[in-house]
Amino acid sequence: MNKRTLVIGASEHSYRYSHMAVHRLLAAGHEVVALGVRKGRIGSISIEDTPRNWQDIHTVTIYLNPYHQQVYYRYIIELNPKRVIFNPGAENNELALLLVENGIKFLNACTLVMLSAGNY
Repeated sequence: MNKRTLVIGASEHSYRYSHMAVHRLLAAGHEVVALGVRKGRIGSISIEDTPRNWQDIHTVTIYLNPYHQQVYYRYIIELNPKRVIFNPGAENNELALLLVENGIKFLNACTLVMLSAGNY
């Protein structure tokens, strides 16, 4: 099943986990949109530096520390994804509470591990 995924914290740097996640998500057949600090590209995917009104986002996977997530709280909630994944180092109790209040599931997990294990 294609789970349209927004990667927040996307980076052009190949050593970053967000970069690896974009490639692995695409290889697994998921549609990917990317949001980062700077515009750029990861293969065929454009990294946007401002939030877009993307539709039908199933999963938001976050690669930013909690402090840098604050500007995206309302945006994520308005996207109304099915779930949000806080990758290691991105765990955020404040945002998690907001997600629960808005009926959005969250996981403290690793997107790369989930893809490898086949439970994404």
